Amino acid sequence: MPSITSLIPVSSGLCPRDVTGIQPRRVGAVNDSVKGKSSAPKDLGALDSCDEHRNEGASREARTSTGESAARNIRLFSKFRLSIRIAAFAALAGAPVALAAGFDLPAKRTDLSEADLKRVADVTRPTTDFSKAEQYEAMQAGGTTSIDPVTEDSFSHISANIPFEEEQNFKLGNALFRRLWVSSPSSTQASDGLGPLFNARSCMSCHVNDGRGKPPEGGPSAVSMFLRLSRAAGTPEEEKTIASADILNFPDPVYGHQLQDLAVPGLAAEGRMTIDYDEEAATLGDGETVSLRRPHYAVTDLAYGPLDPATTISARVAPAMIGLGLIEAIPQADILAHADPDDADGDGISGKAAIVRDHRSGAIVLGRFGWKAQNATVRDQNANAFANDIGISTPDHPDAHGDCTKAEVKCLNMPTGVQKRLGAEEAPGPILDLVTFYSENLAVPSRRKASFPETLKGKKFFYETGCISCHVPKFVTRRDAPDKAQSFQLIWPYSDFLLHDMGDGLADGQQVGLASGREWRTPPLWGIGLTRTVSGHSFFLHDGRARNLTEAILWHGGEAEKARNAFSSLSRDDREALITFLESL
Repeated sequence: MPSITSLIPVSSGLCPRDVTGIQPRRVGAVNDSVKGKSSAPKDLGALDSCDEHRNEGASREARTSTGESAARNIRLFSKFRLSIRIAAFAALAGAPVALAAGFDLPAKRTDLSEADLKRVADVTRPTTDFSKAEQYEAMQAGGTTSIDPVTEDSFSHISANIPFEEEQNFKLGNALFRRLWVSSPSSTQASDGLGPLFNARSCMSCHVNDGRGKPPEGGPSAVSMFLRLSRAAGTPEEEKTIASADILNFPDPVYGHQLQDLAVPGLAAEGRMTIDYDEEAATLGDGETVSLRRPHYAVTDLAYGPLDPATTISARVAPAMIGLGLIEAIPQADILAHADPDDADGDGISGKAAIVRDHRSGAIVLGRFGWKAQNATVRDQNANAFANDIGISTPDHPDAHGDCTKAEVKCLNMPTGVQKRLGAEEAPGPILDLVTFYSENLAVPSRRKASFPETLKGKKFFYETGCISCHVPKFVTRRDAPDKAQSFQLIWPYSDFLLHDMGDGLADGQQVGLASGREWRTPPLWGIGLTRTVSGHSFFLHDGRARNLTEAILWHGGEAEKARNAFSSLSRDDREALITFLESL
């Protein structure tokens, strides 16, 4: 079995033997050079050498000094914001964290020694030196990073450090992820059970090439985009169930949690989503004008009567699938350390933890997946997608009729794909396990041009404008992660995985658990620069309204308004440099 990797620079005079480094065959193919220099280690010895890291503390101090010298021309506002964020990162060494709604969640990591806690706090502190790429920065998912050539399949590669004997499970999960489910009854009994109401026939239908979904753009169906349906609590009892994390919200009494625009033969689909856009001009600091499109959503051709007057609709595109297992391996305490629901530091950035219940154990845990962080684990996310998107039952959601409600009587009378000889559900436990393993081990691609001057210039502006207040650069995963391939990795997701008020412009008016109608989870940015290559488009944000990264930034409001305004005030060249940095991720 290959050794488990760790990408944390050694900061003491000792050479811990559990720091084994990344596989040299993987690193050697990273093409990130400037005049022959690379931001990733060239071989295994670059990580294992005690000599290189013995005086890491002194060299880091020297780099910080260099960074401070380079930062003398930074605007006072930018310096203040960055210093606040650095101070916040220092709290990772063990300071108390703000908890959400009084829930008892861990305030400190329990998987590390005190020395390692300080080491993690040190290595995850934001840099102030933008003269060169940081050590291991190109390997943005640690030892799991894929360095395969950039193609449309760049999001579909297995984590680089998966043991050979586990590759079979990945390939089986991949096959199930791509499986086209069919309606019941069918001669292909292991693949029937679709719907009866559904949005897609396979996981891959929404996550094409394991990438990001998009709006229909005039097409007849929105396969990788759908409408969430819900209403807010209407009574004190309902409010209590949400406050205690017993339920996320309440479905439409007829159409359930999600509008399904497809149905099996003999059954009418629920309805169809329509989108209209208004173009709005946004003027930047140098006078350049950017057109933003504001979407307006409606539902037509409703087959079972009108929506409830209290029902809200919210459009969602499918997110990219990469790095999910690593996100799950980030300790809750490290995410909570960035939460500041009362804005105690006065920087205008709150950050609120999404508190949910584990679907199987019922325990209170941190939500970290989904546009409003409504799911705690990759398995939860997958089980919900099986139930609502495809209409397939799993052990976690055993209802074989999916999102059919009591009001949809004909739907409830349709045949299901449950085969007792195969299991009690249409997708029994082994299927859900394999799809989850596949989802957890889709590798994040390595960075492109991380060392290039234009990229570093853009990185500097990304930090100075305050983007890292929410898009936190680095974390170190748990040493005791269940999947050893994801254990103790230095990763660069550029997200705090917290809920933030994004202002009126992005508000959908839909409460999901503790997330209000103005709050969204900070999405990770790794891989964002490959969206067009993998997914064939460049639509961003939760509903794909932004047609490029500049538009996505200009839609930021609420807690992100200062960062958006700082971006707008940059010169054209500096804005393009910041976009170049994002495209390198």
